[in-house]
Amino acid sequence: MNQEQTIKFAASTAIIAAVFTTLVALLMLMNYYQLKAQDPLELKTLEILVEQLKDEPNNDALRNEIRNLDLLARKAFFTNQWQVKTGRYLLLFGGIVCGFALRFYFSARSKISEPENDGINEMIARTISQRWIIVAGSLLLILSFAATFAITDHLEYYQADLTADSSGQADESIEMIRITDGTEVDQPSGEESGTAGDVSGAGGEQSGADSESGTGAASQTGTASGGPASGGAKPSLTNKGTGSGFAREILANHNGFRGPLGNGVSFHKGIPVDWDGSTGRNVIWKAELSKPGYNSPIIWGDKLYVAGADNVGQVVYCLDRNSGKILWETEVNNIPGSPVKPPRVNEDTGLSAPTMTTDGIRVYALFGTGDVVALGLDGHIEWARNLGVPDNHYGHSSSLLTWNNRLLLQYDSNKGGRVLSLDAKTGKTQWDKTRKSGISWASPILAEVDGKYQLILSADPIVAGYDPETGNELWSQECMMGEVGPSPAFGGGLVIAANEYARMVAIKPGSPPTVVWEDDEYMPEVASPVVSEGLLYIATSYGMLVCYDAASGEKYWEEQMNQGFYASPMVADGKLYAMDMDGIMHIYQLSKELKKLGEPALGESSVSTPAFSEGRIYIRGYDYLYCIGKK
Repeated sequence: MNQEQTIKFAASTAIIAAVFTTLVALLMLMNYYQLKAQDPLELKTLEILVEQLKDEPNNDALRNEIRNLDLLARKAFFTNQWQVKTGRYLLLFGGIVCGFALRFYFSARSKISEPENDGINEMIARTISQRWIIVAGSLLLILSFAATFAITDHLEYYQADLTADSSGQADESIEMIRITDGTEVDQPSGEESGTAGDVSGAGGEQSGADSESGTGAASQTGTASGGPASGGAKPSLTNKGTGSGFAREILANHNGFRGPLGNGVSFHKGIPVDWDGSTGRNVIWKAELSKPGYNSPIIWGDKLYVAGADNVGQVVYCLDRNSGKILWETEVNNIPGSPVKPPRVNEDTGLSAPTMTTDGIRVYALFGTGDVVALGLDGHIEWARNLGVPDNHYGHSSSLLTWNNRLLLQYDSNKGGRVLSLDAKTGKTQWDKTRKSGISWASPILAEVDGKYQLILSADPIVAGYDPETGNELWSQECMMGEVGPSPAFGGGLVIAANEYARMVAIKPGSPPTVVWEDDEYMPEVASPVVSEGLLYIATSYGMLVCYDAASGEKYWEEQMNQGFYASPMVADGKLYAMDMDGIMHIYQLSKELKKLGEPALGESSVSTPAFSEGRIYIRGYDYLYCIGKK
């Protein structure tokens, strides 16, 4: 190709790229204005039909119409997101190609053509025209590129008051309270440096495997009951491949969100299927707590733990799970680095959404302020610190996990993804990893993969596995989108992740991971999936409960309820327990066929996932905490 042909090729390339970029830019601008006029997620027709369904709850034809319209809206949303992302890359590609082609064209022309004196005015006019074309094209490109970002900017972030307390620490600081043995904590280096706080309070002695005593960090009200939990469920279960006695103890208790390992399966037997909270039938006790919270109860032995918080304070409660008597309640306030004013949060989340966890030595709690605390089993605070106020427009809700003397936290926010491990005894950071993900409200789970445990997390856009000992990423699969709320599930060697306005994906962990199957018909918004005996269960916020084959994704059955689900479905005693937001528990036999066993009512609304222990079920309603069992 000679120089003249090269110049013609460059000119043709520039023209084609310019036309292509202009068309894409115009399409993106049209898409932007179309979405401004009608967002697919804000269909007025759908809102009207939902209001009509409230008046006609038994209208199955109307319910199916809503379901189909919602499915169309979600598909339109998926298509729009794909168009936005693809258009953004096409704009960049077309603009870069056009720019390089024009540069090469003018450079080559200047080397072979010297303008004559009488053509100077013509060259000046041509140059001015070219510059105006470039300016106009660049302006169009910038406007259309900006439109791609404006299309996805649906959130109005809640602004947290990040003003530090009187200790003078900013929200990004991570501060340690004085440890209860009276010694000062060695200060970490780098981003964790700071001055240790000293907050006085009532102390106590802790008996057990890790006995320590000293000065607590908070005031304590009520009657303190010292020592580890007595009695309770003994670790009579078989190893189940866990490889440690501690793992067997976890299986024998209900030590965190969704039970052992956070996976939604309890190993307790004799769980009731019939009760009535309004009349008191099979309600052994109910207790009223002084602070609200949407976290679930956790159980170790004969003790039950739960947390609550409001704009005034944060409290951890310990109850006798057999009688409902509050053994102690500890205030968790005045933590160095904690904000003077709590962050603004959505009322559906509140300031105490994360569920606590325990290892039988201490109990651990996390609040929406970013305060994380470890308490002895008698209620005295052993350590506490602030992780930085979560930049979260709804409020932080990811629950805690404990494993092998570690406290594991998924701390995703608008600033990006983050996962960290704290030393369970001291609260010092063992590792802190930045993740290639955005904000999420999901909680981590532990899964045994090829004989070793992995920490599994779900967020936008990835589902990923991490080594809990080091925090190193073991694998990652890009498959999620939107505001991820449901936690993943694990069963049959597969990780199941799902989210409304995204998809449901079954992933075989590995390097690289493999997507075994995926589906987008029914998606959960808040409630997490659960897998047991080869069956996968999904509960949606619009009232659908669906059973799938976990290995293939084949749908076995579905049932529509009058109310949606926020509490995650749980498996216990060979049964599925799924509680809707009205407090109705829908109980099924684990089966490929729909076999309903009962629909007992709590008597009040609830969004908290239930806990199980020795033939009883514990449910936190909006007003009361209930213990249900056979009388």
